[in-house]
Formats: sequence, C-alpha cells, structure tokens
Amino acid sequence: MKYRKIAITGLALAGIAALANSSINSVEANTQQSNELVSQYVGTPPQLDGVPESVWDGAPALTFPVVGGFNAGSHQVSLKSVYSDDQVYFLMTWNDPTESLRRFPWVKQDDGTWKRLIDNSAGDDNVFYEDKMAFIWNINNSIQGFNQAGCFATCHAGEPDKPYGNKYTANPGEIGDIWHWKSVRTGAVNLIDDQYVDDVRWSSSTPEAGRHSDPKTAGGYADNFNADKTGPGFMSPAGANSGYWIMDSEKVPFVDTFAPGDEIAGMIVSPITGDRGDLPAVAQYGNGGWTMEFSRKLVTGSDKDVQFSDLSQAYYFGVAIFDNAQVRHSFQTTAAALKFGQQPTAVAQSSWGEVKQLMNQ
Repeated sequence: MKYRKIAITGLALAGIAALANSSINSVEANTQQSNELVSQYVGTPPQLDGVPESVWDGAPALTFPVVGGFNAGSHQVSLKSVYSDDQVYFLMTWNDPTESLRRFPWVKQDDGTWKRLIDNSAGDDNVFYEDKMAFIWNINNSIQGFNQAGCFATCHAGEPDKPYGNKYTANPGEIGDIWHWKSVRTGAVNLIDDQYVDDVRWSSSTPEAGRHSDPKTAGGYADNFNADKTGPGFMSPAGANSGYWIMDSEKVPFVDTFAPGDEIAGMIVSPITGDRGDLPAVAQYGNGGWTMEFSRKLVTGSDKDVQFSDLSQAYYFGVAIFDNAQVRHSFQTTAAALKFGQQPTAVAQSSWGEVKQLMNQ
C-alpha cells in the first residue's frame, strides 16, 4: 500500500504544480498582448442569453477601439472567449448611445397612403436603419496582408456605385469568413449571419462584389412589400406599432384599418438553417451599449468557414461596428489573433480537498 500512496502523492504534486502553472498562466493571460484574445477551456460552457455569468469571470478581456464610423463614430470593444470540447464561445460588449432598430418601417400618411422611411436609397442610410457588428476571419491564412492589416486587406474605397467602397480579396483562393450580426434581421432570431468574402469584383451583375452569404436550407429575412411596393404586404397579429420586425411564422395579410402616423414593420424574419445559420447569438442592449454572447462549433466542415481545428495555432480576425449605419462602419486599425489556452489535466481541475482524499486512499 505504501507504493500506491507514494504514486498518488506524486500525482497530487503534479496536480499542485499544474494548478500553480495555471495561476501563472492566468496572470500572464490577463496581461496578454493588446492584439491577442486568449480563449480558456471550460468544463461547463456559458448559457447564451446576453447576460454574462460567472464562467466569464476568469477569462481575460481583449479591449480595443474601433474608429471612423458614422453617428457615434468610434466605440470601445471588449471581447472574451472560452471553449469546450467542441464549441468556442464569445462575450462581446461595445458602447453605443442608442439602440437602433427602426429599419425602414412603413408609416401611414395623412392622405391615406403609406411611405417607407428611407433616408438614402443608394444603400447608404444612417437614419432609418439598425445596429450591426461584423467579424472577418482569415481562412487558412489565405488573405495576403490580413494578419497585419486586418479588414483593410479586403476593403476597397473609391469604386463606382458604392458610397463606402467594396469588399473583396486581392487574389483567387483568398477567402475570409464573415460573421455579420444585424440587430433586426438576425438579432430577432438570435443568430449571426454567416457569410464569406472572396476575390469577386464589383460589376452590374455582382453588385455585392466579394461578399456572399453561406448556403442555407431555409429561413432568412425579406422586405415587407405589397405587390406594387406601395405599402406593406403583411403585418403582425398585434397590428401597428408593435415592433420593427414581423416573424414569418406569425405574419398575417395586411389590412389597412390604421390611422395616420401608425407604423408597420419593414422586415419579415425567420430563423436561418444550414451553413448560414450556424452562429447562435443573443444580444441585450442596456446601460449605453450592447452585450452579446455567441458561439460556433470549433470545426464545421464548411469551406466557407474558418476551422478552429488546430488549437495550437493563432486565428486572425478584424472587427467592425455599425452604429445605425448601413455601410459606414467603425473599424479596427490592425488584426487581432485568437489563441486557445491549454486544457487543464484532470488533476489540475481537482480541489486541494480532493487531492488530499486521493493521497489518503
């Protein structure tokens, strides 16, 4: 029995050393380089509800400014990350003085007609829109210059028919994974829109240039038009002034019994399924900003997605914030890197009481 006790004691000492190293690593992580986000392993993952719980307390935060946007102009972004055996999770906060959801609503006029509120019909609205945020990830480090310049490697200003430029990569084979949250169109169904960017240039037949949506099997969002686009085609069962989106599963045909000044939502939304809908996210607005929790499988198998398949590697990304802006977003001036912390050993996760119990067996 003495032999077994000595062996357990050695194991316990290894656990103590691991715990000490874990504490040192935690201190180092909390003083991480300004462009690194360290994701820590957790046995119990967070619940995605936009309300941070204690699992986030030990995760180091990466904080950085984004600048150059419309309305607020700049924001302070804070990111944390944890991961489990098969998922990676993020907690993201950013300051925003207004919660913007009033995206292109229909308003009844005094003469009985309906008008859709749009400040700029050229795709550059900064009044009647929604809050958004976006990530771009460098898939397989394929985008030249991205790991240094970030999203700037894919943004091209001064091109025709686009007030804020186009998004595309420089060469064939360069591809980035876009995670695009839209407070009305995808936030209403607790998702981030999964998209990607490649080297397609702008043309009259490719107006989105290199930006595309991942394939989907169902769901999405659509404008709420009637056949001749002079008014809403559908309404909520609750009638007018009942929010800025209508769930597709709840929509009813529009019947005009409303008074001047009444509003009908301009968007119809439904949960997205398939490759495009693999990013669950829940956001809450309060205290002058947004708080969002979101997650994704470490490995999805899609060639349109970044694959977090090697946890010893760094994965480079850039972040943009849209303050009630259709295209004029604030941006990071460099790339950031997601790195994964080591998984603790079984002994390292044990309490000192559990270690002592093993020693006495």
